[in-house]
This record gives sequence, C-alpha cells and structure tokens, in this order.
Amino acid sequence: MEDQVSSKHTTNAAAYVDTSKAERAVWLMKCPPLVSRSLRAPPSRPVAKVVVSIDPLNSNDDDSPPQFTMELAGTEAGHIPKCYVMDMSKDFIPMSVFSDTPQGKISVEGKILNKFDMRPHNQNLELYAKLCRERTNKYMVKSRQIQVIDNDTGAHMRPMPGMISFSTSGPSQEKKKTPAKATDTKRTRRDRGEMEEIVFKLFERQPNWSLRNLIQETDQPEQFLKDILKDLCVYNNKGTNQGTYELKPEYRKSGD
Repeated sequence: MEDQVSSKHTTNAAAYVDTSKAERAVWLMKCPPLVSRSLRAPPSRPVAKVVVSIDPLNSNDDDSPPQFTMELAGTEAGHIPKCYVMDMSKDFIPMSVFSDTPQGKISVEGKILNKFDMRPHNQNLELYAKLCRERTNKYMVKSRQIQVIDNDTGAHMRPMPGMISFSTSGPSQEKKKTPAKATDTKRTRRDRGEMEEIVFKLFERQPNWSLRNLIQETDQPEQFLKDILKDLCVYNNKGTNQGTYELKPEYRKSGD
C-alpha cells in the first residue's frame, strides 16, 4: 500500500502539497529594503547574527519578554546601519509559509511562530535618517533631458494613436481642424432670469422641445441651457415625446 501511495505521489507531484514540515516553527520578519538586499548574499558566509537578551531576574515575567537585536555583517559597501531592533509580536492571524518549484511542486515550509518588525537601533538613527534623506533627494532629481532636434518637420516621429498626421495638403487638414463645436465657444451666456423668460416664451409656442432645437433658438452654451432646463422642465425618456423637454406642471399652470 505504501508503494502505491508513493508512486502516485511521484507521478502527480503537482497535484499534492508536501506538508511534512507544516509544524516547523518559522519567524516572519518585516525589514527595510537595504537589510533585505544584505540578507540575499551568498550562503557561503554569515550575513547577520541575532542577539537575544534575557533578564535573568524576570525571565518568567510576561512584562519582560526577550529582546531581539540583529547585527549585519560589516562587509557591505556603503554606510549602511549594522544594528537593528526586532520588535516581537505574537498577536497576529495564524499563518503558514509555502514554497513552490519550477516543476510545480508546492510545499509547506512551516508555521509562523513569531512576527518581527525591524527598526534601526538607537545608535544608528542618525545614519539611517541620512540614508533616507539621500534616497529622497535621489528620487526628487528629474531625469528629463532636453534634446534639440535638427529635423523639426516631425516626419521621423511616429504619430501616436488619435493624432492627426503631418501633411503638406493644407485644405483637407484645415477642414478637419474646424469642428462644429467651435461655434459653441462664440456663444455668450445671457442673464439667467432673462433666459428663463425666453424659455417660457418658447414653450408657449410649442409644448415640447429637443435640446438641439433649444440651443439653435437661444444660441446659448449647452451646459448652461441644461442647468436651466433641469430646474424648469421635465425630460421625456419614453412615449411619443421621447427625447424632448416639457415644462413642469407647476410652470404650465402659471403659464396658463
């Protein structure tokens, strides 16, 4: 029976999760990026050491938990702080660590026992603050460069989607550059009270108006006219007068 199970496990390795290490205690540590890069050094040499400090007089006291400190190896380039405090916490959601291989094998590497938040030691605060300032100044430097282009016709530049390509044929291009919306910029708003009177008179002529016809009659900006119609009229979404405005009942009564 064991041979059959192991054979099946080997054949369909991608369909199983290896849980042989599921109960192994694992520490979860949140550390700054510069520490993370230092810990990725080749495993042929020690990269850091963890120092555990215990008060022998209060070793059983919950108010005096062990103090953890990490010291990085002193071979990294640059002025990187070497000493960090590891604040331990056990108040977190139960978690496990998983790993996978290029072959698709998934394994449980252990269960999170302690969670640590790393911060610079007091003796390294000034150095760490200096690094943060240097990093901020580095990202604030603009990397833009101004380059003079000899060929200023733009023929060698690929047009972006939606852009009008450069052309020597002037008349056809001029027609494209004069959209109908240009007339909207010439419309000048009237006084709102005056416009309301004009709208009432138009609806005395006929009970229903489309927005396009009202714009042609009043020669007013579209959004300004919409705001007035929203206060005075009702828009018909369906029925025989679909797509038109008519006066609200209270204004129709006053009109009559």
